Amino acid sequence: MKKTLLIMALAVLSLASCQKKQSESAEFVYNVDKFYDLEILRYKVPGWDELSLQQKQLVFYLSEAALQGRDILYDQNGRYNLRIRRTLEALYTNYQGDKQSNEFLKMEKYLKRVWFANGIYHHYSEDKFHPEFSQEWFVKALEETGITYDTAILPVMFDPMVLPRRMVQSGRDLVLQSAGNYYGEGVTQIEAEAWYEQHRDTSAEPVWNGLNSRLSKDKFGQLYENVYRVGGLYGQALEKVNYWLEKAMTVAENEQQKEVIRLLVELNRTGDLVTFNKYCIAWVQEQEARVDFVNGFTETYSDPLGITGTWESLVNFKDLDACKRTQAISDNAQWFEDNSPTDKKFKKEEVKGVSAKVITAAMLAGDCYPATPIGINLPNANWIRREYGSKSVSIDNLSHAYAEAAVGNGFNEEFMISDNIRKLADQYGVLCSDLHTDLHECVGHGSGKMLPGVSKDALKECASVIEETRADLFGLYFMADAKLVELGLLPNAEAYKAFYYQQMMNGLLTQLVRIEPGKKVTEAHMQNRQLIAQWVLQHCTNNEVEVINRSGKFYVRINDYEGLRQLYGQLLREIQRITSEGDYEAARVLVDTYAVEVNREWHNNILTRYEALNLAPYKGFVNPVMIPVYDRKGNMTDITLDFTEGYVEQHLRYSRDYSNLPDIN
Repeated sequence: MKKTLLIMALAVLSLASCQKKQSESAEFVYNVDKFYDLEILRYKVPGWDELSLQQKQLVFYLSEAALQGRDILYDQNGRYNLRIRRTLEALYTNYQGDKQSNEFLKMEKYLKRVWFANGIYHHYSEDKFHPEFSQEWFVKALEETGITYDTAILPVMFDPMVLPRRMVQSGRDLVLQSAGNYYGEGVTQIEAEAWYEQHRDTSAEPVWNGLNSRLSKDKFGQLYENVYRVGGLYGQALEKVNYWLEKAMTVAENEQQKEVIRLLVELNRTGDLVTFNKYCIAWVQEQEARVDFVNGFTETYSDPLGITGTWESLVNFKDLDACKRTQAISDNAQWFEDNSPTDKKFKKEEVKGVSAKVITAAMLAGDCYPATPIGINLPNANWIRREYGSKSVSIDNLSHAYAEAAVGNGFNEEFMISDNIRKLADQYGVLCSDLHTDLHECVGHGSGKMLPGVSKDALKECASVIEETRADLFGLYFMADAKLVELGLLPNAEAYKAFYYQQMMNGLLTQLVRIEPGKKVTEAHMQNRQLIAQWVLQHCTNNEVEVINRSGKFYVRINDYEGLRQLYGQLLREIQRITSEGDYEAARVLVDTYAVEVNREWHNNILTRYEALNLAPYKGFVNPVMIPVYDRKGNMTDITLDFTEGYVEQHLRYSRDYSNLPDIN
């Protein structure tokens, strides 16, 4: 199951915009660039100057290891991505014609989209981008500039019928129809599912077969796993990753952290998934260091079968003051489990090893860049979580950047139904957003248990949606509990209503700004939010929630907040049953019924109103530049952060300094 909350959702749309205070630091410019439906932001790294030189060095080395894997994600997202990106970058850099011409500017915008999505497919909708510049101009410009290119990229770029979607979630063959590069040429869904079922580890401590490999066919048509490792697939990049990880070992904060890094180096060298399990266990058990990281093949959202992990990395350090919030949740994890509305037989008798913290991100990479999560809960293996626990983190400096960049954007005024609701959002929206992320990651994903014999793959393509729904519902249900006021996590018994309103508004209406007219909801987290909101709306028995038309505009109105909480609890009870029993058919019916289809009348209405605000529904980041400082003897004495690098400059630099893979892998 996937455990990471890979969203910008409410933080980008409604929750960020409820921050109405003046910017705390007018001199820091959060907004960097804006194009199509995307906006690029900067984020601060508060607490950097409090770190010791050793800790700064550790962050620096881990950040270099993160960036060295950049090309891997491009290749995973599509086998033509590296060729296309490099051809575009060569033309952008070397073109001698008019760089202010319409065709060149359209090409520049297309390249910016490619950088944002780590390939030619939209990072959320997964549809292929359609260039606004012509193929004729592109070919002529390449030839006039003297750039050699692979002609195979032309139909992939310009023909809408060639490899149209990165991942397909329904149809005859999800593997063959998907353009993602997770399976070799000619491998079918039936073959892949049969292979992984045959190789499924049923031991007490199973390995996650397929997590770090591409299932391919040899010249005789026989299936084999092409493993991601040094000397194997993506080996050139993983070798560079290991170089910097080994330097990080020399400045690790403690012996346990040093062992974590050593195991990751061994995993990259061998590809052995037993080593991956050891690494996950060691990573969970390391709790004392201030600096931490995620690095490697982790989440399986982009594989149509939910088996193979994408490359991602996040380097961070603890926000010591904010960690008091998550510590209170961790300390009461058993209480949350015991008081969940789910069936007793699906509850954990003993909650082990739940740790939660608030972190400051220092470097984003792979599937965490430029779009990034605001919360993470790992590892994903249920048996490790059961026996050793998990780590849950909320990334406060990114949430803060979203909020600061959204001050005064007019979103709440347009989409919230009343001044009272807007006042609640202004007072408590950001607080509730952070708290829900904590509950989702720490106790939501960590709650419940699977019955004996239920496979982690039982829910198939529905697993991601169901798991995110389960964690979201857990957080929603307990947001309204008096326990949170008792623990000092909410100031009063009314605050939770800000988040309840925003969740229903977003799930039913405002997240639709991310969907093109005529399209369905396809991304797992968006499906999760719509599933919850639509299920609730259609199961109201006393008009607890409704969508109303006021003067030609649609709004959500909540008439009974406690009744809404009970509906959340009912759905959570069923979602936990589905998860615990591995009930695929029930999961499929829920997803198909509530999570996918779009109300066209609402959609058109929301799009028109949103367009008038001139906002971008998706946001991502540029990273700070880490600059080592040396004395006359060549000793590193400090590492400073520079926040002035632009979006284009950063990606061109990354392509120059971290391009470690050949065009075809």
